[in-house]
Amino acid sequence: MHRWFVSCFVVLFVLATPCRTQQPRQHHGPADSSGLQAGQWLTYGGNLANQRYAPLDQINASNFNRLRLAWTFKTATLGGEPEYKFESTPLMARGVVYSTAGTHRSVVALDAATGKLRWVHREDEGARGEAAPRQLSGRGLSYWSHGQQERILYVTPGYRLIALDANTGRRIASFGRNGVVDLKQQNDQAMDLVQADIGLQSAPVIAGDTIIIGAAHSSGLTPDSKSNVKGYVRGFDVRTGRRLWIFHTLPRPGEVGSETWEANAADYTGNTGVWGQISIDEALGLVYLPVEMPTGDVYGGHRPGSGLFGESLVAVDLKTGQRRWHYQLVHHGLWDYDIPCAPILVNLTIDGRPVKALAQPTKQSILYVLDRETGAPVWPIAERPVPQGDVPGEWYAPTQPMPTKPPFYGRNGFETEDLIDFTPELRAEALQFASHYRTGPVYTPPVVSKADGLLGTLTVGFSYGGTNWAGGSFDPATHTLYVFSQATLGAIGLVEPKPGESDMRFVMGVAGGDTWHRSQDLRLHGLSLVRPPYGQITAIDLDHGTILWQAAHGDTPDEVRTSPLLKGITVPRTGRPGIIGLLTTQSLLIAGEAGTVTDSNGHQGALLRAYNKRTGQDAGAVPMPMGQTGSPMTYMLRGTQYLVVAVSGPGYPGELLAYTLQK
Repeated sequence: MHRWFVSCFVVLFVLATPCRTQQPRQHHGPADSSGLQAGQWLTYGGNLANQRYAPLDQINASNFNRLRLAWTFKTATLGGEPEYKFESTPLMARGVVYSTAGTHRSVVALDAATGKLRWVHREDEGARGEAAPRQLSGRGLSYWSHGQQERILYVTPGYRLIALDANTGRRIASFGRNGVVDLKQQNDQAMDLVQADIGLQSAPVIAGDTIIIGAAHSSGLTPDSKSNVKGYVRGFDVRTGRRLWIFHTLPRPGEVGSETWEANAADYTGNTGVWGQISIDEALGLVYLPVEMPTGDVYGGHRPGSGLFGESLVAVDLKTGQRRWHYQLVHHGLWDYDIPCAPILVNLTIDGRPVKALAQPTKQSILYVLDRETGAPVWPIAERPVPQGDVPGEWYAPTQPMPTKPPFYGRNGFETEDLIDFTPELRAEALQFASHYRTGPVYTPPVVSKADGLLGTLTVGFSYGGTNWAGGSFDPATHTLYVFSQATLGAIGLVEPKPGESDMRFVMGVAGGDTWHRSQDLRLHGLSLVRPPYGQITAIDLDHGTILWQAAHGDTPDEVRTSPLLKGITVPRTGRPGIIGLLTTQSLLIAGEAGTVTDSNGHQGALLRAYNKRTGQDAGAVPMPMGQTGSPMTYMLRGTQYLVVAVSGPGYPGELLAYTLQK
């Protein structure tokens, strides 16, 4: 029996007394609130704590298999061409479902019972939208209400904040200039209003009367320049659009963190945006910012120093934007380990005392748990020496923060034990393949790619994670966090840029090859070089910092099941890679599969799966026509629970699927 089957496919009970997780635990604060007022789903993560939890149980293990489609909404006509990467989590408020959709990022309002279109709004941004670094429909929008006033707020591809009347879809004339705030202005830096490399695909977040807007940029693997737009974060008045505050994620001279930038690199370095979701604790008055890397993602020789606030969690004051605390997860990053998703605000009981904490999943499958009032680690985080590199001009951090609890919940770095091992022959071939690359633990640095030497550094949990923008979910009754991670392999090789390509000294590439996205295929005979599981869900007891169980998520891919090299070999469920968001309810853990598999009748499709929260065992599944690409949400309307998820994929335009129990 393969060791990966033993370690990753058998449900793991690490705690000596797992039955503790069956009992509801102490509640003590606003982070335990579901945010589902009267069964609604009012913000991207279900609540401002981004717990993705709903206390509903009409849909449960006894009936999940009986779910049927109540309605669907197709997005193919919302734009110049269909969208095949539909990542939205819709909202539901007062009987209406709201979502962004289509290649031009339209906003739609749907009847929550039938899916019938009530209104649609679309902005035509012309050249500005065409030049945007973050296009398509994005991941969602925001809802705000006060009395009978209801507003929808979202950010266009061209980086404009739009306020709409939630009942009509018309712009709110009193907001900004005729319903629009130009986010490329009032940004404490000069930028081209059409071509500037800044945008946002995540949903804005609203607390009280403050709406908070982050920033995203083009991929930093092959940046055009060591200089770029800076990804500052701002707060705006939700009623008027007036800017209330700005936080410089890349500190200015004299500001906290400026001393971590050597040779005045902060003057020209850009990025450090917040492109993932933002969390808020209204009771503490704190906004939690998961900050990405500075320019660029795999070479940092132009930005010497540890580089705050790159790859840092920063807590700022909700009213003023002033920094209250920060914690840097990666010093001087070289691995594209942007903090990709929302910190999950959790109330725990540790050694008998209540702790207001946050839990941050990452691309490197490391969970950082901090006190959300102070930023102090809940369990010790040790600064441990990491491998040093030899790339000319590079600056290396001698240590990186390594949490002592919980254990790593997925693989990172790349060692020979991570290689495919279905058969001895494949294993031997994989070892020969890997000998052309540097391997090592997490934070093993990139190398200059050489045709007669090492081609790059192999690493699991690179650009796509680990865990990416979909993040995790949390059950406030049991204090259990659930998170999906994938084992996808990347090779970080550095090459000198082609003439006119970039003013960086090195960009990502392979010697003798082309740019990174056309680099060497890291597969053997169509099989991943990495041993399974390719995708898994982990349950973590956050009161104790221990892993409760792990389960492969997703059926075994076609290329594994049909490989002639594996004929006669029994391959357990491997899970599938992807970016998968989870939903926790009172009864179940729910997640759809990524991509598709082909059944015995030749039909392609995917499953929307349910798991027993305590054990990780299967608790039901229903078919989907295509894999999950947005995160699931749920709501209750007139006594019926609905489960809604976005799907899309090659040749299949984006679609919302709404499931209910068959009557």
